[in-house]
Amino acid sequence: MHRMIIITGSIQVRPETRDEALKLGCEHSARSREEPGCLVHNCYVDVEDDLRIHFFEKWADEAAVKAHFAVPESQAFVGAISALAAAPPQIELF
Repeated sequence: MHRMIIITGSIQVRPETRDEALKLGCEHSARSREEPGCLVHNCYVDVEDDLRIHFFEKWADEAAVKAHFAVPESQAFVGAISALAAAPPQIELF
């Protein structure tokens, strides 16, 4: 049986890195939406804390998620956005 996977993530960025982090986040979401099995992938700014960026993703199944995490660009994104962060990123899979 295939089950849809939902991923939520967030990252607290520094004021001086906010614009760059948003650019990276939006580029990552746009690229990810082109991957097989990606149903939704969006980047949002927290309205209560404009230095927190949230990600919301829906994937068709576990295989699509595993493929997404294996894409070199996904790994590069995690490293790049982590370097702009004030704290480690948070991620949850449902």
